Order: sequence, then structure tokens, then C-alpha cells
Amino acid sequence: MEDRTLVWDGCLNVRDLGGLPTAIGRPTARGAIVRADNLDRLTAEGREALLDHGIRTVVDLRDAAEHKPLLPLPEDVELIRVPLDELAGPAWWEAHGHLDGTPLAFRPYLEHCPHAAAALVSAIAAARPGGLVVHCGAGRDRTGLAAALLLALAGVDRDAIVEDYLLSEPNVRPLYTMLGLRDPYRRIDAALAEAGTTAGAALGSALDGFDPARYLLAAGNTPAELAAVRARLLPDA
Repeated sequence: MEDRTLVWDGCLNVRDLGGLPTAIGRPTARGAIVRADNLDRLTAEGREALLDHGIRTVVDLRDAAEHKPLLPLPEDVELIRVPLDELAGPAWWEAHGHLDGTPLAFRPYLEHCPHAAAALVSAIAAARPGGLVVHCGAGRDRTGLAAALLLALAGVDRDAIVEDYLLSEPNVRPLYTMLGLRDPYRRIDAALAEAGTTAGAALGSALDGFDPARYLLAAGNTPAELAAVRARLLPDA
């Protein structure tokens, strides 16, 4: 796939979800939806790059307590919160928290938290015109789940969804050193090894047999909302 990396000063893991192959033979649209890591670190130059890319809506997947911006978002950019960790609830964390940080958690999350997936899709469907960015802390786990769900809904090829997910690891690894945090990949690699799989294979398995439209309709989204999200990624489809 062609390089979709975006340089937003203050972030390490930003890329456009456009240009990905789909079942209808036409790639997803550029500038429609971007995935990113922590936008709190955006500098003034980074904010300008966000605006220049056409972003007018930020969907923050973190809990409210994690929001500690260096600079406020521009006035003409709307902030929408869909706190995926909080929406999971304590029962999910007790049962599946040990899988956090790996795509092994994705299918259990979708099965346990359809209300969270529906809230994400509703937020994107109702967002104002213009580009939209979805982000969390590292842009890998919560954002990885969101991106996989949205791309699957748009009919993006399974292997392309997996390849997009895997692009985050080399971007994210330096973040922990920069922030003086312990690198979680030792735990992540151990969880994957215990399951006898890899990150790519785990995500591919989560996507196998998954019908996003049927799932989201059962979760409470409307056909119009699904159409609105698809129209962002596949305009005039």
C-alpha cells in the first residue's frame, strides 16, 4: 500500500485511512478519516497540519481523565468523546483485561460491548462535514479496534486492515522511551505467544466471519448511520 503517513508535530502514529483497497474495487477516500495517537501533544505546527488536512471533528476514544492537552483544539474543530475503556465496564476488564494491548481483545470487546461500537458509529455518522480523526493514547489499541471496525464496514480487504494495524508498532515503540514509561511489548508479546499466535494473525482471526453491518444493526445503529459512515470512506458509492 502507498504511504499514508501524516506528519503532525507532537504525534508519532498518524495516518490517513484513504487509499485502501475495497470489495467494490475502489479505494477508500483520502482526507475522510484519520487514525492517530495522543493529540494532546500536538504543537502549534501540529495543529496547523491537522487543519490543513481538513480535520473538523476529533473523536477521542480515551476516558475524560486522560485528556490533558498541551494546547486547546482550534475553535472550528469539534471534540466528541467515545470512551471505549469506560464503556467496557468492570466485568469486561475482569474477564479480558489481560489481553489489553493485543488484538486478542478485539473480538471479546465487540461481543461484550456492542453499545460502545454503536456509540462510535453514531458519533461518526452524525459528525459535521469535513475530515475526522479518531485517536486514543498510542493510536494502536482503542484506535486499532475503531479503525478495523470502520474499515470492515466500508468493505476494505481483510489483509489491508491487518497491514494497517501492524504499521503502528514501529511508530509507537519509541513513545514509551520518550515518556519514560515501561515498554508494554514484553507483556503483549507474551500474551500472543501464550495464545500461539501473532498480532497480525490474531486480528485476521477476529475479522474472519465478522459481518460488521449485521453486528452494528443488532447493536442499535440504523441503516442510515451505517450508510453515512460508508459514505465518508466511499463517497458516491
